[in-house]
Amino acid sequence: MKSINPIDISASALVAQRARINTIANNLANISTTEDANGQNNPYVRQRVIFRPGQADGKDPRGVHVAKILQDNPEDPNNLGAEPFRLKYEPGHPNANDQGYVRYPNIDLTREFVNALEAARAYEANIQAIEVFKTMGNQITRLYE
Repeated sequence: MKSINPIDISASALVAQRARINTIANNLANISTTEDANGQNNPYVRQRVIFRPGQADGKDPRGVHVAKILQDNPEDPNNLGAEPFRLKYEPGHPNANDQGYVRYPNIDLTREFVNALEAARAYEANIQAIEVFKTMGNQITRLYE
């Protein structure tokens, strides 16, 4: 059985939270994107990070890791919890439908800000945990000098 290294565990959480913050930033950057890369009328789809724990059997380091980044597509019948695309009445917009509505990404600004704040706090907590572990290690080393 491998020993548990608390610094490695907190470091894995830093990497995972950084991926989450980057995904949130990408969502916010595309909050008004109504077309895909090919110029088709397909709004940007919100993304979200799914975490998974590390494996204790040695196949994967302990800690937390990014399992995948999911498309939170409301048009996917298997994705029941996704927010629908936002509809905005803009009859002059080039991507407006026959009724004058434009589909905007399913990104809720408030939700993204709360998620970003939560990720930032988790990131800060893991940095503090690493500092505590380093201080404890230094104190133990001094005891044996």
